[in-house]
Amino acid sequence: MKSLEGQDSLRVSRQLLASLSDSLPAVRSFRGRWSAVSAKLGRLRASLDDLSDLPNLDSNPLSTDLLRSLNQTLGAALDLSLRCHAPDPPAGKLRTQSEISAADGALDQHLADADLLLRTGALLEPPRVAERPAPLPPGSRRELVRVEARNLVTRLQIGGVASKNAALDELIGLLQEDDKNVLIAAAQGAVPALVRLLDLPCPETKEKAVAAISRISSIESCRHVLVAEGVPLLNHLARALDSGCGVAKEKACLALQTLTLTKENARAFGSRGGICSLLEICQAGTPSSQAAAAGVLKNLAAIAEIRAALAEESAVTVLVRMCSSGTVTAQENTIACLRNLSSGEGQDFKFSIYREGGVDCLKNYWDIDGRILEPAAGLLRNLASCKHISDHLVAAGFVARAVAALSSGSAATRTEAARAVHELANGSNKAAKEIGETGCIPRVVRMLEAKGSEEKEAAVMTLASLLTIAENRRLFRKDDRGILNVVQLLDPLLPTVNKKYPISVLASVSQSSKCRKRMVEVGACGFLQRLVDMEVEGARRLLEILGKGKMIWGVFTRT
Repeated sequence: MKSLEGQDSLRVSRQLLASLSDSLPAVRSFRGRWSAVSAKLGRLRASLDDLSDLPNLDSNPLSTDLLRSLNQTLGAALDLSLRCHAPDPPAGKLRTQSEISAADGALDQHLADADLLLRTGALLEPPRVAERPAPLPPGSRRELVRVEARNLVTRLQIGGVASKNAALDELIGLLQEDDKNVLIAAAQGAVPALVRLLDLPCPETKEKAVAAISRISSIESCRHVLVAEGVPLLNHLARALDSGCGVAKEKACLALQTLTLTKENARAFGSRGGICSLLEICQAGTPSSQAAAAGVLKNLAAIAEIRAALAEESAVTVLVRMCSSGTVTAQENTIACLRNLSSGEGQDFKFSIYREGGVDCLKNYWDIDGRILEPAAGLLRNLASCKHISDHLVAAGFVARAVAALSSGSAATRTEAARAVHELANGSNKAAKEIGETGCIPRVVRMLEAKGSEEKEAAVMTLASLLTIAENRRLFRKDDRGILNVVQLLDPLLPTVNKKYPISVLASVSQSSKCRKRMVEVGACGFLQRLVDMEVEGARRLLEILGKGKMIWGVFTRT
């Protein structure tokens, strides 16, 4: 049975529609504008007829809010039409014209809201309850959350600002309850609805929408939904950086961290001029917003064409300063950003980081227990590729730090640390000798047995640079696994490992008959012959050296 309140609201809507339709033919002011209003009344009448057939019209807050708002608009429009029966409206022509336009726009919105309710089938669902009963079977609870999320997404798209803000509050609460709720809400179309709210003029609505988007961005499996919104969402979030409050800026940065993971979005945001806003947040924002802003800058710095803009804004100065005083997360993001800035062949960023005190910041960051060392090792690697800075790094004690990181439990950290050791060893023979004396070679040999090809290549590349020193070659020959592990990297079925490095390592110890014999025993000749056929540089020369050894060993065996 339909409630009296629902029936009353529907009856009032129809009465007001009929009264307004009867009043319009008698208007004498702004007839052209009123004719546009009259054209909408028939569509509204049809929408009300369709809504009246739905089972939950009288009990669902979506429909009751729509009817209440519609009645207010129709009542105001009826009063306005009666005033326009006179050739000169009492309120004046400008004001009356403005009021007719507002009524016309409101009717458009009501039509759109009614169409949305009919199209989505939101009124076919049972009304939302204030509290979900507990305990519930997982499937039942999931269905209740789905219904609630669907209703909230619908409410975000209908009604006035106040009702949308109320729906936003409830949606944010639902998203905060459980990560699974985020997945369900995203599947119900929450993201597009939230992005449309960012077009509204109300700052409060925008900030709440940004907060909800930020929460969705924290769930990795939902990120593709945000990325799909593309440049419009980027532009809205960039404006939040410029004009929002501290919390809104932080939430916008968190969402931008996700969006700028793709190169296309990073380029679009960087070209828009958002870098200056991010650096301002790094200088004067809250600790949490500084960390989030540094995370966005980290993504932008990975794009080569954006680095020039970062240089123009003196980004290195700001980042080094924040690395000395920011939160743990801010420091991690800052070190990663400096690593990305200093990557590539150019030396300008490397010298800039060095001049601004980046080496001391790197040392302080590295020496605190529990820090993520992968970005730090990457920054060390980039700085060490510059000869002048490499000497300073060795003097500052980074050899021991990098070698210790080779035993990290993280494959990514071990890989970056090995690359850093390679660059330090390339800096000078003195550094390469010091690295060998720290016990580096056994650790690198163990890394050759890693599962990942990147770690294998980093390890053999490091060996290639270390074995230019006689003392290091002696240390390598003492490790029984060394030759075997390196020979296995010659296998053409491991195409991701650059063959020049294992060839270089084996060639450096090929003067030892014991090493040559060991290479032959573990199958080096077969691999090398295939590499010769592939015209890999250095393979033929090493195969010839091993071939001569085989002939000699054969003579001794027959004798």
